[in-house]
Amino acid sequence: MGEMQADAERKRVLIAEDEALIRLDLAEMLVEEGYEVAGEAGDGETAVKLAEELKPDLVILDIKMPIMDGLAAAERIAGARIAPVIILTAFSQRDLVERARAAGAMAYLVKPFQKSDLVPAVEIALSRYSEIAALESEVAGLTDRLEIRKTVERAKGALMTTYGMSEPQAFKWIQRTAMDHRMTMKEVAERILAETAGGEVEQPAS
Repeated sequence: MGEMQADAERKRVLIAEDEALIRLDLAEMLVEEGYEVAGEAGDGETAVKLAEELKPDLVILDIKMPIMDGLAAAERIAGARIAPVIILTAFSQRDLVERARAAGAMAYLVKPFQKSDLVPAVEIALSRYSEIAALESEVAGLTDRLEIRKTVERAKGALMTTYGMSEPQAFKWIQRTAMDHRMTMKEVAERILAETAGGEVEQPAS
């Protein structure tokens, strides 16, 4: 927990929510968990401008906001690779979840929420964003990136099932192994899938 807390202290979060009370609650929860609130906005257009100016580590966007809604703002922020985005909404309809994903959101949080809901969503968003950035640095082509992400996702699943790893642990193991053996993450992932399928996978070093 200490390591997570130390890491969290370096993370700057931008909050965009048109209801001041919810914005205040969000800010308080984040500060209590050691995050820094880099900025606050009451509409999507301001959120995009602040994201471009402040370059935060994470942006939390409410879906229903004036001028520009959270989904449109998410598309702009995620599309420009500024920061990972969490979508916040009072609505839990499936179509909004899909639209949030299509907009580039890394996590989705339904109101009302507790701190116990918020913190895991933040960690997941930060973790997934860093994974995608690492994978994208390996190849330039969009088709290749999607293929690598699919392969690595399957390899992560194999490590999680076989060794009880968490999703971030599995990714870090793949990334570290690739660096240690001077391989690409795709090559490591393919080897994991081949070995787990054959039942001969070598126990990962901790």
